[in-house]
Amino acid sequence: MELTGKAVLITGASRGIGAAAARAFAAAGAQVALVSRGEEAIADLAGEIGSAALAVPCDVSRFWEVEAAVGACVEAFGSLDVLVNNAGVIEPIAHLAFSDPEGWAHAVDINLKGVYHGMRAALPVMLEAGGGTVLTVSSGAAHGPVEAWSHYCASKAGAAMLTRCVDKEYGTRGIRAMGLSPGTVATQMQREIKASGVNPVSRLEWSDHIPADWPAKALVWMCSAEADGYLGQEISLRDEGIRARIGLS
Repeated sequence: MELTGKAVLITGASRGIGAAAARAFAAAGAQVALVSRGEEAIADLAGEIGSAALAVPCDVSRFWEVEAAVGACVEAFGSLDVLVNNAGVIEPIAHLAFSDPEGWAHAVDINLKGVYHGMRAALPVMLEAGGGTVLTVSSGAAHGPVEAWSHYCASKAGAAMLTRCVDKEYGTRGIRAMGLSPGTVATQMQREIKASGVNPVSRLEWSDHIPADWPAKALVWMCSAEADGYLGQEISLRDEGIRARIGLS
């Protein structure tokens, strides 16, 4: 995949899928804006990638910060061609009747409103330029209930619907919107899930999870014309056929 000259903004870029995606997009020739609350981590990653990377400290739950991050990307690179909505949290894991309302709402602020904020800030820039790609990291939890994950399931389901809304409203105007459901990935989030000891996901072995560079490679592939058959939909890395198309094994 050749992305030379393209500018990509990645939320949650300080670790896990976001950091792996930053490396994958940079390797494909793209310039990458690394967005995260983890200021030191994205600064280190930008230093690793080099002049093609820009570190932008940002809390995606605050629209004005996301809007400023998009502005910084455009100012630095001259465009915004790809948005990767990756930022997400799994805590606080709790059964619904005993969940903390503030923690529950904060998860929605990041997992759902953060995705909306990214789309709302990026779409006007992309529409003015004649097109762009909006990718959102989804989850199987968007489509089925998981014990003690009501906050995560509800917010991911909402984010999946936002992808469909973007395609409905702007698919004919050059905006390519898709979701990626990676399955379980060997990241810090899985360590938090493991520590909770709640539901079958927490009982998976570390070897059951795929490496973060698999969804990273999938996100790069989704920017190609090969993925056009999935516009407005969600790609699942649990699908062996999809894995084969992307070249994952």
